[in-house]
Amino acid sequence: MKKLIYIVIASLAIYSCEQKQATEQKEAKEETSTEEFPFFIPSEKPNRPLSKAVERNYDAYEHIRPEASELYTQFKYTKLKGFDYSDGDGTITRRDPSKVIFENGKYYVWYTHRKSPVKPVGMSRAKEATDVIPSADWDLSDIFYATSEDGFTWEEQGVAVPRPPKPQPGWRSVTTTDILKFKGKYYLYFQAFMEASGLRGDFCPVSVAWADSPDGPWEHTGKIVIPNGPEGSWDQYSIHDPYPLVHDGKIYLYYKGDFDKRPEFKPSKIRMQGIAIAEDPLGPFTKHPLNPVINSGHETTLFPFKEGVAAIVQRDGQEHNTIQYAKDWVNFDIASITEMLPVAAGPFVPDAFTDTKDGRGITWGISHVINAGGNWRHTILVRFDCDLSQDVDDQKMKDHYMNYRPEYLYKHGLNAKQKARIKKQTDELKKQK
Repeated sequence: MKKLIYIVIASLAIYSCEQKQATEQKEAKEETSTEEFPFFIPSEKPNRPLSKAVERNYDAYEHIRPEASELYTQFKYTKLKGFDYSDGDGTITRRDPSKVIFENGKYYVWYTHRKSPVKPVGMSRAKEATDVIPSADWDLSDIFYATSEDGFTWEEQGVAVPRPPKPQPGWRSVTTTDILKFKGKYYLYFQAFMEASGLRGDFCPVSVAWADSPDGPWEHTGKIVIPNGPEGSWDQYSIHDPYPLVHDGKIYLYYKGDFDKRPEFKPSKIRMQGIAIAEDPLGPFTKHPLNPVINSGHETTLFPFKEGVAAIVQRDGQEHNTIQYAKDWVNFDIASITEMLPVAAGPFVPDAFTDTKDGRGITWGISHVINAGGNWRHTILVRFDCDLSQDVDDQKMKDHYMNYRPEYLYKHGLNAKQKARIKKQTDELKKQK
C-alpha cells in the first residue's frame, strides 16, 4: 500500500513539474514570439506583446474602428435660407448660435446679431471704436432669434435680448448666448461686455435674462451670474460661451476661458473649458474645483450621452478636433478624433434639460462660419448634420476622411514671407553646388 502511495505522489510531482515547465515555455515563447500581428484584427485585446500605439487602440477608445463608435462622425454642411447679410459687406453678422430647441411646433435658435453702418475696425484698432463703429465682429451686438419649420429655412423674429442701458453688464454688447429651459421658464445666458473688445483683450463675465415663453418678452436680471475668477486665476478675464445643461437636478453651465496670454507666442492664448454648478438658474453658481475640465477647444458645445456628457472640442489646444466623453460630467476622455468640426456649434439637443440618465445624442444643429466670402469680419450661420446618436446608424456619416478639392487646398497656400524663406533656402543650395 505504501508503495502505491509513493508512486501516486511521485506521479503528481512529475506532472506538476511538467505543467510548470510547459507554462514557462509558453510564456517565454510569447515574450520572444515573432508571430505577425493577425490580418483580421481581433476585437478583443490580444494576449501578446503590443506596441504602445496598438495597445492604445484597445485601451483608450470605445472601439478599435472609428466607424463602430457612436461618438465618431463626419460633418456635413448646408447653407441656410432666410437670412440677409447685405451682400457680405461686413455690416451685418450672425454668429455664435445657441442650442436649438423645439417649442410650439417649431425650432428656435438665438444668436449674436450685429448691424452697424460700417464693418468692424478690428480689435487691434479698438481705440477707434465708437458707439456706432464696432471693434470686433461681436462688438455692439444684440441677441436675436429665429424660428424654423424644418431646420433649413429660417424666419428671423428680431431682437430677443437687447443691450441694456449703461452701466448694466452688457451695455456695450451682449453676445454668444445659450438657452436653458428649467421648471417651465426660459433663460438666456450671454457674455456681457462693458468695453469694446480689444481695449484690454476680450474681457467679460456672464449675465442672464429670463422669460415665460421662448418668444419673450425677456427680462434682464442686470446681474453677473458667472463672475470672472480672482486675480491670477485661469478665468480672471474671460468667461465665454456659457452653455447650460441639466444634470442631477442642477444646472451644469460649461464655459470657456482665455488665458496664458504671452507676447512671445502667436497665437498668444490657451483656451480651456470649465464648469459652474447651481441649483437655481439665477445662481449662485459654484465653479468646480477641478477647473478647467477640458484642456482644449475654442467654443463650448456639449450634449448628454448615455449616463454622461459628450463634448465637441474644435480648434485650439492639444486635443482639438476630438469628441470627448465624461461619464461623471467632469473628467473627459477622448472618444474619437475627426475633422471639419462645426465652429461654435449649437446642436439640437432634445434631452438637454430633461435630466436624462440615457442621453440619446445629436444629429444636427447650427454653427457659424468666419471669414465668409473672404471677409474675416463677416460671419454667417450654417447648418451642420452628423451622427453622434444612439438612435441613428448612418454609415455615410462615419467615413474615415474627407476628400478636399484642390481649390480648397490652394486657399490655404503660402504667404509672401514663407515664399521668400523657401526661395532663400533654394538659392543657398544652388550656391553650394
